[in-house]
Amino acid sequence: MSSTSQEKGFCLLVSREAEGPGATPSPPGSVVRFTEDGRSVVFKGESHVEKVQVWKPTHLALECSWTGSLNKRPNITGFWRKDGSELTDSRLAAPLENQQYTLRRTFSIADEESLGNYSCVFDNEAVVDFILAAPRVGEGRDTPIVRYVGHSVVLKCKMEDPKPKPNSWNWYRANKTEKELIDPEATPLRYRIENMEGKTQLTVRNLTEADGGAYFCGAVYDIGVTVSRVDLRVIGFMEPLKPFLVVVAEAVVLVCVVLLYERGKARGSPHTGGTQDVSCGAQTDSTPRQRKV
Repeated sequence: MSSTSQEKGFCLLVSREAEGPGATPSPPGSVVRFTEDGRSVVFKGESHVEKVQVWKPTHLALECSWTGSLNKRPNITGFWRKDGSELTDSRLAAPLENQQYTLRRTFSIADEESLGNYSCVFDNEAVVDFILAAPRVGEGRDTPIVRYVGHSVVLKCKMEDPKPKPNSWNWYRANKTEKELIDPEATPLRYRIENMEGKTQLTVRNLTEADGGAYFCGAVYDIGVTVSRVDLRVIGFMEPLKPFLVVVAEAVVLVCVVLLYERGKARGSPHTGGTQDVSCGAQTDSTPRQRKV
């Protein structure tokens, strides 16, 4: 977990950490088991951002305390927002206690839709944003992986320490605007997936140009799936030669232009005595030959 503050101040974190991600997802129709967790922030200034990792259903208690402005009033109005929208029945009076105002609320985070930005707002003067998200997969490559037609490629993803390890991994391939799940059992000669504790890799064999595109690895947690993108480019063996062939073609065109220019210049110049046929390189004399008798 990490936090950043946009104003100078201090932050006190109090956390009751949930258990590790070893449990498997609950089957459909079963009772969802929640863990207990909490975050508490004390800040001054106008804003503070707190990032919270959630990887399983959790009753999450959020508490934020604001030291207020210079002119402190006995009471101010506070409320909560979810993704920018004010939550119903969340407005209440926050009294000044120990030179600070405090808001508390417990949220039930059950699935991916429950994640997002939860904000406590003090009288529209100060705000704390709690950004709830599942652990993110390590940063992907900035450039695509390049392989030749007919070869194989291994695409890799990793959940970096000390982030909790996912329950399992999935691989997807971009299909227009959707992600298509890759099933290696359906095409074992083409795909192979190997999952380790915090790593996964997808092997694609006998590549064709159609295999190029975006691939996604998905880390599966009880709360949802987080994905990372890997781009693949498949090229033919002639592809690296294209720049060289372009240069050669340009050189040939340039030589032809120079030869045509020189030929035209030679034809247009006056000659005394004879003319030359530049097309074949042989000289001819316009003076009639004397035939020996």
